[in-house]
Amino acid sequence: MEKGLCELCNPKQWKTISTSELTLNGYPVYGANGVIGYYNNYNHEKETILITCRGATCGALNICEPLSYVNGNAMALDDLSNEIDMKYLYFFLLYRGLNDAITGSAQPQIVRQSLKNIRVTYPDLKTQKHIVCILDKVDELLFARKQQLSKLNELVRARFVEMFGEPVKNTMNWPQKLLRDVTIKIGSGATPKGGKESYPNVGVSLIRSMNVYDGQFLYKDLAHLTDEQATQLNGVTVEEEDVLVNITGASVARSCVVPKNVLPARVNQHVAIVRCNKKLLNPVFTNKMFINNEFKKILLSIGESGGATRQAITKKQLEELSVIAPPLSLQNEFATFVECVDQQKQTVQQSLEKLELMKKALMQEYFG
Repeated sequence: MEKGLCELCNPKQWKTISTSELTLNGYPVYGANGVIGYYNNYNHEKETILITCRGATCGALNICEPLSYVNGNAMALDDLSNEIDMKYLYFFLLYRGLNDAITGSAQPQIVRQSLKNIRVTYPDLKTQKHIVCILDKVDELLFARKQQLSKLNELVRARFVEMFGEPVKNTMNWPQKLLRDVTIKIGSGATPKGGKESYPNVGVSLIRSMNVYDGQFLYKDLAHLTDEQATQLNGVTVEEEDVLVNITGASVARSCVVPKNVLPARVNQHVAIVRCNKKLLNPVFTNKMFINNEFKKILLSIGESGGATRQAITKKQLEELSVIAPPLSLQNEFATFVECVDQQKQTVQQSLEKLELMKKALMQEYFG
């Protein structure tokens, strides 16, 4: 069967509650991207599909819980027909996407009129509920794997504090050094002439800020250089166990240790190489110190200290960072612990990726 979306439900924007009217408890209030606070009343008794209808996340989907207030920045798909299961419609729209319903350039938005062109195909209710049951089970497994990863990350954070205390307050009174005195290189690179249009599909890796996350390297959108381009950036050749730190833009202060399989590599001007003197500083310890909550606040405050519109950390500011320097044997012991946890994380991550591929294949089978 096939019908228009507006034949199956009544898309509606409700009255917006001002932030001054929100309370600390009561019924949850849903805005563009989920719960934004609480209110003393509700306008939705049942779970309802919500579409973000304004801003950068326009077209994103959510489901409000029963007894919720839906604000005007989300379009509620009310009065759902008994022909279609709510979760089936949610998964269908999630697969289909709503980019073609977005209007406006300066301020993207979705209005009821643009949803009238959305067509929905659906089988009988029994089949819909079967599809929802399968996809819900996959989502439960995905959530469980993500929770496992989160707990393993928290385990490492807790172990760091247990062994070394808070690095900013130096609660265990370790010797303190300037970063320049315990490293052999701190520096960033440049973008080759021609920009991304000049990057080949294979070659020497060019690490950019989008690849560097806290304690994690993202391979997506990893750029490459020709041998000639790489030679021009020989001064910022990345070596095994280098610590990478984002030094400009919205991702400033993110940090990870470079993985071996990315080498040979260079960095652009948005990423700094911090090469530890391994007689004094273990790279894994250094990275976990950088992404410690309190230490990261220091890095972020440095990034914002210049007063410029774009956040930035200079080479000099990195060099003058005060860091704790516990005994190397203790740092190495911690690094061994992290390696064991990383092996567990890798197993969980592989399972997560398989589940994501499974969900993608199932969505294609059901809705493609």
